Amino acid sequence: MRRAGTAEEMRSLGGEIARLLAPGDLVVMSGPLGAGKTTLVQGIGEGLRVRGPITSPTFVIARVHPSLAGGPPLVHADAYRLGGSLEVDDLDLDASLDDSVTVVEWGEGLVEGLADDRLEVSIERGEAGDERLVRLRGVGSRWEDLPEAFG
Repeated sequence: MRRAGTAEEMRSLGGEIARLLAPGDLVVMSGPLGAGKTTLVQGIGEGLRVRGPITSPTFVIARVHPSLAGGPPLVHADAYRLGGSLEVDDLDLDASLDDSVTVVEWGEGLVEGLADDRLEVSIERGEAGDERLVRLRGVGSRWEDLPEAFG
């Protein structure tokens, strides 16, 4: 578990997570409204050096941010308004999964079938003001060596 007390600390944590990511990775994020999911994705985008700005894709459902440095693009999706797995299928996220880093906010229970391996990120509000508690859980052989600092 990691703690983040400010938006800048959350973006910095996103940059650390970005260093763990590679093309084909699926990141599934969960947490309440206002927990900082998009702020964390901003840090991931900065770490991956993709074109921004990275904003919440709630109304457009998904955005693709191409790399500015020859790395993988970032596919940033938001499943908040989706009614179920059939609507997730309509997004065709699996079409770009092998070449991209795909991050899905509100994806818990909807997108796990896209890949055998995934990184699950859970964000909770801490007891102290703006503090956030961020937990990472690796699923599958790709994530067997997830650094303990993130567990």
